[in-house]
Amino acid sequence: MRISEISPDLATPGPHDSLPHILQELEALVKEAEDLPSGCHSLPEPLAAGLQRNLSRLPSLIPLPEAAKLQLWKLSYRLWNACVDLSNGVQMWSNDRRGVEEHHASLRQVAADLLLLAGSPAGIPSPAFKAAYFFHRTGLIWHDLRRFDLAASCFERATDLTSGVQVDRVSDTEERRLLLDINLARARTAWEVSDRNLAIALLNRSKSLLFGFPASYQALAEQYLHFGKLDLSEKVEKPVSDASSKFLNEALDLCEKGIGASRRPDQTLPLENLKTRCLRFLAAERLQAEDYDGVLRCVRVMREGCAEEHPSVGFMALKALVGLRRFGDAERELRTMAVTKSIPENVCIAAAEAYLGAVGAEAAKGVLMGLLARCRLGPAAALRVVQKVAVGGGGRARVAAELVSDERVVALFAGTGAVKERGAMHAILWNCGAEHFRLKDHETAAEMFEKSMLYLPRDEENRARRANCYRVLCLCHLGLSRLDQAHEFIDEADKVKKDMAPSPHFRRIIRTGESTNPPIFSPQMEPNINCAFLKLKIYLQRKAEEAAIDQIHAMVKCIDFNPDYLTLAAHEAMASRCYPVAIASLSVVLDLYSPGKQMPMPEVAVLRNLITLLQRNEDIEPEVLKYTRRAWNRVSELGTESFFGKGAVGGRELGWFAGNSWNMGLRSGADKKYGYCADFLELASEFYGAADGETIESKAMSCKALILSVGAMISGEEQGQSTVTDSDIKKAMEMLEKASQILSSALHSASSTQVAAAKSLFEPQLLFLQTIAAYRLLGRLHGDPHNQQLQLIKTFISDTRQCSPQNLLHLGLIALQGPHPNQEAAEVALNACLSSLLASPSPDYQIVGVALRNLVGLAEFLEGQGDAEGGGAYAAYQRAYRIMVGLKEGEYPAEEGKWLAMTAWNRAGPAVRLGQVEAARKWMKMGLDLAQQLQSMVRYRGGMEECIINFEKHCSGGTDPIDVGQRTRGVI
Repeated sequence: MRISEISPDLATPGPHDSLPHILQELEALVKEAEDLPSGCHSLPEPLAAGLQRNLSRLPSLIPLPEAAKLQLWKLSYRLWNACVDLSNGVQMWSNDRRGVEEHHASLRQVAADLLLLAGSPAGIPSPAFKAAYFFHRTGLIWHDLRRFDLAASCFERATDLTSGVQVDRVSDTEERRLLLDINLARARTAWEVSDRNLAIALLNRSKSLLFGFPASYQALAEQYLHFGKLDLSEKVEKPVSDASSKFLNEALDLCEKGIGASRRPDQTLPLENLKTRCLRFLAAERLQAEDYDGVLRCVRVMREGCAEEHPSVGFMALKALVGLRRFGDAERELRTMAVTKSIPENVCIAAAEAYLGAVGAEAAKGVLMGLLARCRLGPAAALRVVQKVAVGGGGRARVAAELVSDERVVALFAGTGAVKERGAMHAILWNCGAEHFRLKDHETAAEMFEKSMLYLPRDEENRARRANCYRVLCLCHLGLSRLDQAHEFIDEADKVKKDMAPSPHFRRIIRTGESTNPPIFSPQMEPNINCAFLKLKIYLQRKAEEAAIDQIHAMVKCIDFNPDYLTLAAHEAMASRCYPVAIASLSVVLDLYSPGKQMPMPEVAVLRNLITLLQRNEDIEPEVLKYTRRAWNRVSELGTESFFGKGAVGGRELGWFAGNSWNMGLRSGADKKYGYCADFLELASEFYGAADGETIESKAMSCKALILSVGAMISGEEQGQSTVTDSDIKKAMEMLEKASQILSSALHSASSTQVAAAKSLFEPQLLFLQTIAAYRLLGRLHGDPHNQQLQLIKTFISDTRQCSPQNLLHLGLIALQGPHPNQEAAEVALNACLSSLLASPSPDYQIVGVALRNLVGLAEFLEGQGDAEGGGAYAAYQRAYRIMVGLKEGEYPAEEGKWLAMTAWNRAGPAVRLGQVEAARKWMKMGLDLAQQLQSMVRYRGGMEECIINFEKHCSGGTDPIDVGQRTRGVI
């Protein structure tokens, strides 16, 4: 090493510095250090700076005279001793102990650097070893402060100082040990900075520095053992490493060599103890590598050479035996550990846990009873064993239940000093039961809950917990369909909590009105309501619907009643298919709603669910109508958004009520229950019209519902189901007027792109239905409504461009029917129908035939009212004939054509009998003309022509027409 490399932070001094001046300053600074009080917590800055400054001046003055070298040696030792005094006086409670130690380490560093600069003065034996000693001790301090760079630098200087010495010529024991200590210190520092290759090389190099001393063997073995332990602790994350095994084997080999080199017991005993430690860690390493035979070999060697066994030895032996599946030997090992007083209780319990984890729960009782009988097993230890056993499937739980029910185990937890452990045991069994309950293993859950009650004292403080146990036992037996046992348990729970004072939790609910829903397994469950609810579940499973409904009303009377239980009861009833109970529960919930009160479900959801449930029954119209009206009343009171909700959710709720009312109206109409039909459709119209920003579709549905509602009202009166009063007629007319306004506003508000869609929704069907309803209502007004009805039909015909012939035919038939027919209106409607059909490029001649038949009948009726010539009827037949002329065969309905021909021919009979020759001739000719247009009348034509010839012959011959008439009547 060059002098310039002694200290990397030393600067080159100036030319004016002289050696005497430097030595004088160093003398003063060392004296200042010696004068520092013992235990000084900080060094003066000028002292440290002055030492460094003067130290940096010395390299330029080398070579130094012998006197100067000797003086530097003295100053170095004085400074070192001052540092030792300062370190011994440092108080352990110093707030900045690390800072103080770093100051002292820097002073020691200066002392070591002074020796290095002084070199080898005459008269000082082994100066290199003395300087190496200083650097070694300083490096150890830096290492303890985790300044590994400075520590490594010191150890390297110490190595450089001693590297020129031949090892075989070193005779001093301390110097030999120093060589070994420097190597070991360098190895430790290299390990800390993760340079493991250097650390291993230094340890291997140290084997040549043992000089046959047992203490040296022990020191090197200790270092190998330390590295093996460190590597073993890291092996959990890096299991592929086998370095720990090599380190431990090296340490074991060094121990054996050291024992061989020992001559006295005081030298052999530490090595024997170190060998046992090495074997113990080697056994742990083999156990981690799953080399169970290797573990047992290590254990055997330890037991052969050591009188007092470490507690971990038996534990590792047991783990190895379990790994080799030698369960009998493992159990004997566990029993031996149990009777050995030197083995702590927690080690015994850990061994029992390891054994039970591999062997299974079946051996748990024997193991625990053995531990009870042979060692100082307390409740905490028993708790750990039970917890280990209880973790697992149903088999383990049953063994745990058998274990904790043993009288000796129960007695272990009975003392006043085991309150905490007793509560923990109850919690373990309770949680185990809850886990099996969640897995639907109700049999095992019930057993665990029952056993948990063995660890609940029967005092006032634990009364609520006992009631909880009874309740969950009730649930378990409910799951097993053991209804009698479930009823017994819930009665017992009710009895336990009946006289309890309200808890703070319940008092808070009473004070604040807060709505809560405590879970079934909560220790804070309140009395009465939970018992009442579980009784309800029992009734539901028994299908005792009346008792269940009574229980619902009993729940409302509980002191700790909460509306959440009613909604939960409704869900339970629906799951049990006891729909009347669900209906009763929701009905009770509805009675609890009031402004500002917090409820578990929105009122609209309760009403919707209730109506849905009611629709499962027969004759549901009264109840469904009742709750639908209630919904609309609440909308009127609260507003649409407040009742149904905001946004898309509210829109869906409103749409559901509107659609359900519409469907119920159609269903009631199909069942001919016209009163309910009218009411439901009226409500549907209200719901459809309640939406914000109504669409054309919703307006169309509202309009249609109003019109159909009026129609259902009229149909009910016609069927004798109800009597339409004047007020009803007035209301119906108002509804139709409202429908007209909706129709008008929809068409006017529609954009240009929506007009076609709007007309397709509203025209012509809605207007047609409205016209029919209005026509029927006008017929029920007092006075003479015929003119109003006629005007209504004319308005319908004139205002509706897309008015279909079918609609006009329907209106004409309605005008002809009923107690007060309107022939004039019927004639207008039928003629319009016929005109519309004939104007079509492809008329429906079936409808043409029906219209002509009714026009003929109407003309005959009018003829009977004063038209003796029958001109109207004959004109109708002529119109029919003109329509039939030129049609293809079968195009005109055969039955309708045959009816026209027959009735026209038969009308000649009365004219013949009355001697009305012209009238008879006219009608006979009309009948024949019509028959000639029909293929189905071919077989009648000959007879008809013969009759006409005979009629004309006899009329010209003066024969009595009556005789001819008798013959003509029999032609068709």
